[in-house]
Amino acid sequence: MISVEEALSIILSQVKVMGTERVDITSSLGRVIAEDIYVRRDNPPWDNSAMDGYAVRFEDIKGATKENPAVLRVIEDLPAGYVAKKTVGKGEVVRIMTGAPVPKGADTVVMVEDTEKEGERARIFRETPLGENIRKAGEDIKAGELVVPKGTMIRPAEVGIIATCGRAFVSVYQRPRVAVISTGDELVDVDEELSEGKILSSNSYTLSSMAAECGADAFQLGIAKDTREALKEKLQQALHADVIITSGGVSEGDFDFVKDVLKELGSEMKFWKVAMKPGKPLAFGTIGGKPAFGLPGNPVSCMVCFEQFARPSLLKMMGHGRIYRPVVQAVLKEEIKKKPGRKHFIRSFARLEEGRYTVTTTGDQGSGILKSMVAANGLLIFPEELSTLKAGDVVKVQLIDRSFDFAEGPGY
Repeated sequence: MISVEEALSIILSQVKVMGTERVDITSSLGRVIAEDIYVRRDNPPWDNSAMDGYAVRFEDIKGATKENPAVLRVIEDLPAGYVAKKTVGKGEVVRIMTGAPVPKGADTVVMVEDTEKEGERARIFRETPLGENIRKAGEDIKAGELVVPKGTMIRPAEVGIIATCGRAFVSVYQRPRVAVISTGDELVDVDEELSEGKILSSNSYTLSSMAAECGADAFQLGIAKDTREALKEKLQQALHADVIITSGGVSEGDFDFVKDVLKELGSEMKFWKVAMKPGKPLAFGTIGGKPAFGLPGNPVSCMVCFEQFARPSLLKMMGHGRIYRPVVQAVLKEEIKKKPGRKHFIRSFARLEEGRYTVTTTGDQGSGILKSMVAANGLLIFPEELSTLKAGDVVKVQLIDRSFDFAEGPGY
């Protein structure tokens, strides 16, 4: 039996980054870019107005006030998208809209709120500082500048700046196809009749959802019954995927065939059993270089193992540099005991209280109690060498959802 850290190291050493593909930028959100994006031209490409108002020569509005306005002749109206036909001379202005190129001869834009138009004249009520309200060419980005480095996860801001670069398509890392299989004679699918001795299969739905949340392309292959033939058939179908994830069938029962059938199909088994709870009976190997995870059948064990091992693997395959859940320090609000020897991942709920995290458990920690996982936003990490954590101890909590991305108020 190996440690969690050793298991993770072995798995990640076997996981390779996927190839690349070109996608349109509207489909690139959340993907990892596989090329450096450089700007072809300055942005803005020319000096332009940051306001609706009047393009003027600063020397013509010096000393202008409400009581003593500068009165200048309007020689042109300039909407955005057009270029001025005339040059601003002494005593002249161009009425300009936001985004329009600043006309020749002008060096300042006066906001419309500080003006009044009377026929062909504009009254300027404020000495606007020289150069005010003009966005200079290249003040955002300069031609040749690297704006999105390879390996960046594309957010809306990156989509916008890629569009600014005039790129409709970009190269991104491919999303792995993940085949999900549940095993066991006791399982029936959610739309089947539940008879005595049977249980509804939830793991395949949970796992495919967890893989999809990572950004992978997950698909379910259904339930494999407890025979070598049935399991082999499902696993052969799964060989078309980039990653194989099974749940159940990896412990020491008479009908637990996953490890053996994987070997028959050419799997190189790297380990079986990890010193953790929940999730001890975890198998990992590769088939033709493809990672194959044999996760435990109990719902919580299955989820915890996915979080610790499959999730970072999928993120690495998709080119992500940051592949781990955030871990925070939190003050424990209750006492917890366990036997030493295995690292425990305790379902818990963390919250921010007066600028620091506190954490409580979410109830029964049995590996089949999915309800306490639903109530959790974190996994309290209980080190293998310890047997007791006391109220008031500072502990590590791995945050497993986006609870802290949202707040009840704006906070300003």
